[in-house]
Amino acid sequence: MRGTNRSARPGRECGRIDVEAGAVTRHELVRAAIAHRETARAPYFIRLTRDARELIQAELKVEDVDAWLDDDVRPISVPWWRWHDLGEDWRGPGTPTSPATVIGTGSYADIEDRIKAARDESDKYFLVMIYGSHFEKANGARGIENFLCDIARDHAFAKALCRRIIEKNMVMLENFLHMPEIDGVLLGSDWGSQRGLLMSPEAWDDLIRPGEQAEYDLVHSYGKDVWVHSCGKVDELVPRLVEMGLDVLNPVQPECMDIARLKRDFGRKLTFWGGIGTQRVLPYGTPEEVKAEARRVRNLLSAGGGYIFSPSQDVQGDVPVENIVALLEAAREPRGQPPAQPVSDHPGS
Repeated sequence: MRGTNRSARPGRECGRIDVEAGAVTRHELVRAAIAHRETARAPYFIRLTRDARELIQAELKVEDVDAWLDDDVRPISVPWWRWHDLGEDWRGPGTPTSPATVIGTGSYADIEDRIKAARDESDKYFLVMIYGSHFEKANGARGIENFLCDIARDHAFAKALCRRIIEKNMVMLENFLHMPEIDGVLLGSDWGSQRGLLMSPEAWDDLIRPGEQAEYDLVHSYGKDVWVHSCGKVDELVPRLVEMGLDVLNPVQPECMDIARLKRDFGRKLTFWGGIGTQRVLPYGTPEEVKAEARRVRNLLSAGGGYIFSPSQDVQGDVPVENIVALLEAAREPRGQPPAQPVSDHPGS
């Protein structure tokens, strides 16, 4: 279906979108961006917190917020794992001696049928989303203060804990990577604050990089894309991540990273998902200011492909609904052009 106006029909998942090479599916649009092929419209994937969703439902009378957003990426949930009944020594400052016990989460019952059925009704890019998969997993067991102390005080323990996490992750990843419907996997942990890295680059190389590389290589061996989320000022790690074969980096916070420099230096090899600040214009600006900033970031980061339109964090409930609508209108318009018509307040209208 050529020329479908998605702003007017936000609930459709199987429309086709005109790009420079012709009409393509939503899945193909995202893959084109990751392959650094410039398209007439950048794909978008906007995440909302629960309170922002409730605000949209209340003020716009929207029942299905996901259908209203109609992202080009569809998040997929799979079974994973978590820590379970850890001993009290895991929350104390000393090195734990009790077992690092875990338990699985989710169910494998009908998972392949569920994902196949979702693919039959959707042409979107399917992304398995696993946040906090490594460094943050260690923080979850020890508390961030204790684990950062472990890195300095008992490095062998910290390294062994990270290795155990990766060993568990590798098993869990192989339980779903064989599914052809899945396009990519989001991994990651917050390696930085807005002032800089939480550990030295050398410590990251020793503690974090080997496990991350093993995961990236495994995901790539199944023909899937590797996405990584890491908040904070992590630009010191970007050259390493490029060397490691990362495909998509999120959230690319403009409050602490120079996104123009990142695009200039790494935009031919790395796709950015995010980049639109959530701390100033989005919560406090006017709808016109939100659109102007969203367009500026989009046109900068999408030049030559390699961009998935999004705020740098989940949109929170302090953002006025009219600003969320303005953001969505900017997401749906062609690059460098004004929107053909405004976003509908009601899905399917």
